[in-house]
Amino acid sequence: MGDGLEAYRAKRDFEETPEPAGETADGGAAPRFVVQEHSARAMHWDLRLEHDGTLASWAVPKGIPTDPKRNNLAVRTEDHPLEYLDFHGEIPAGHYGAGSMRIYDRGTFEIEKWRDAEVMVVFHGERVRGKYVLFKTGGKNWMIHRMDPPEDPDREPLPDKVAPMLARTGKALPVGENWAYEIKWDGVRAIGYAEGGRLKLESRNGNNITPRYPELRALGRALGTHEAILDGEVVALDARGRPSFQRLQRRMHLTSEGMVRRLSQSEPVVYMIFDLLWLDGRSLMELTYDERRERLAALELSGPTWQAPAHHVGNGAALLEASKAQGLEGLVAKRRDCPYVPGRRSAGWVKVKNVRNTDVVVGGWVGGDGGRTGKIGALVIGFTTDDGDLRYAGKVGTGFNEAELKRLQGIVDPLARESSPFTGIQPEKATHFIDPVLVASVDYGDITEVGTLRHPVYQGLRDDLAPEDAVAPVEP
Repeated sequence: MGDGLEAYRAKRDFEETPEPAGETADGGAAPRFVVQEHSARAMHWDLRLEHDGTLASWAVPKGIPTDPKRNNLAVRTEDHPLEYLDFHGEIPAGHYGAGSMRIYDRGTFEIEKWRDAEVMVVFHGERVRGKYVLFKTGGKNWMIHRMDPPEDPDREPLPDKVAPMLARTGKALPVGENWAYEIKWDGVRAIGYAEGGRLKLESRNGNNITPRYPELRALGRALGTHEAILDGEVVALDARGRPSFQRLQRRMHLTSEGMVRRLSQSEPVVYMIFDLLWLDGRSLMELTYDERRERLAALELSGPTWQAPAHHVGNGAALLEASKAQGLEGLVAKRRDCPYVPGRRSAGWVKVKNVRNTDVVVGGWVGGDGGRTGKIGALVIGFTTDDGDLRYAGKVGTGFNEAELKRLQGIVDPLARESSPFTGIQPEKATHFIDPVLVASVDYGDITEVGTLRHPVYQGLRDDLAPEDAVAPVEP
């Protein structure tokens, strides 16, 4: 299979790249291999096997499989010189394979079969061990298959979906040494699935929101070969470093790939990671909060657009007061012995807000005055009940600018309907009703005895929640 190093040399300028030019050479008694983690245009792993004086090479996008039930694509590339067994470093931008290269594993191997379309070997490395076969499927495309049983028979595949655990609303902050306190981030909840150097983000209602935030993809590369499920909040920070839901809203509703790309560079979001639910074939959800946070900290997730903010134990009242002084939304208190309960609103997590905020269903609108006559002056809002009905919760007529009002008008007009979507108390007769499919975030002062919001202020539409998720806040 070895065809010399002509193709390798033709793709490289050795005056500018640190890669070895190399010569075809004889190896030692036992053939050697290397697996390199290659953070290039696309994250992948390079498998190189010593054979006929060079390194036969394959690019493996999702890494070397650890389970015989799973085959991974392996793309045959040009042979490399033997010096590449020890190569690691940075290939400059603009050159073939540009990006960082680090050694993931190396060792020796035994050849059981070596044919033009099939290579069967037994690896003896620190991480990669056991019998594997590479087989050609067409052109440069091969597959790599583990023939031995998995080294870790208890390892489980990464789940396709985990529903986020939810917090209850509280007026008073729980106190005591069994409680930890985190900043409450005003953004979009996101579950992150990391596998094979790639990251997928899903919103609370299960929508794939990865394309909206391309600046977060590098987190997958930072995690490398780890398989992990993260829980956190995507936030947009204002000039003072405070989360701004209105600023984030600009990113939530973009459809132009070009605009997404430009804003990801000029106004990048940050993924605030506060929990680790799965790691390398093991669910961590039955572990305590303290244990999960310890494992999260060990991953050292700190990057240009992601971080795992610290949590605090003790003196929650002082932290709440400090968060208020900084203009932050509030705190989430988490019981330190609490497991992660997916999809449930648990008493083990309690959110206490400096500014009250809730999500509402938009059921209609009323016209404004002056220049707003016949156009949106206020949104008519409600909460979804346990029976699935929509209960009237008042109007929100502040918090808009002209651009947002114009955008909203274009959204609500196609949703017009004759009948009211509300049950029970009805809004004013001048209401233009719409299908109750939109969810908005609002700040408010209080809730009246009849269940309407006092002094609500519009913060933005959100598409990460379904109308049935917009329920009246429970405030003990």
